[in-house]
Amino acid sequence: MASRDRERRLSREHHERQQARRLAAREKARRRNATIGAAVATALVIGGVAFLATVVGGNEAATDPAAAASPAATPAASPGISPPVAGSASPEPTGEPTAEPVAGTCEYREEQAGGQVKDVGLPPVKNVETAAPYTATLQTNRGAVTINLRTDEAPCTVNSFRYLAGKDFYADTDCHRLTTEGIFVLQCGDPFGDGSGGPGYVFDEENLPAPGDVTYPKGTVAMARTAQPGTNGSQFFLVYDDTTLPPDYTIFGTVTEGLDIVEEVAAAGVEDGGSDGSPQRAVRISDVSVEKS
Repeated sequence: MASRDRERRLSREHHERQQARRLAAREKARRRNATIGAAVATALVIGGVAFLATVVGGNEAATDPAAAASPAATPAASPGISPPVAGSASPEPTGEPTAEPVAGTCEYREEQAGGQVKDVGLPPVKNVETAAPYTATLQTNRGAVTINLRTDEAPCTVNSFRYLAGKDFYADTDCHRLTTEGIFVLQCGDPFGDGSGGPGYVFDEENLPAPGDVTYPKGTVAMARTAQPGTNGSQFFLVYDDTTLPPDYTIFGTVTEGLDIVEEVAAAGVEDGGSDGSPQRAVRISDVSVEKS
């Protein structure tokens, strides 16, 4: 009898833990995408247009953007951006951002907020490339997208991107978020395809535009993050048309080939007919390779 009671108690506790994790992940994604939505709304209000941003399903901890962002890692990410935002209930950084990073060194902090994690370890933090030119190629079901990585302007971001690519982190992942009104981005980089996932670590912004709402030019590649600074992870967004956003998203690359692929995906619209959600024409990344230019 005591044994059965113990089994029931353990089963109940296991179920409660699972429910708590799911709730934390969903809240994380909601907050990250809300950040992006706020940025979108601001941009549209300035333009005299009323717009209701919807949450892109994904990243339970979406990053803006992108997060990200806005792209939602909350432009999570999505652009969590939250214009893309990358993720979820905005994850709190686990350490104080480094005010003055030393050239050739980077800091990556373990993320301890809710959300799904594909753990591939931490990128190297010493002897980081700060000048060598690199080219990334995203192999997708729609064709190849080539990106010139800005190592000299965002060395720690490029270092992380190269590391994740080398670990096949981005292999077989979906670009989970498309925005087509006010903010024009395709958000990718969540290994779980819902805006809540990441690598289990976060890092600070680099190469930010000057203060004030700024134009992220067509072809820009930037990191999605949550509403909190220093929450860059794996999610990023591709800008397929000039987009006005707050200067909160690390610019780390420029599309040199394949932007027409993203434009075609955008032209097909969002899956449910809205302006923010999964793209009607699904985009799946099969592989990301990075080579010295």
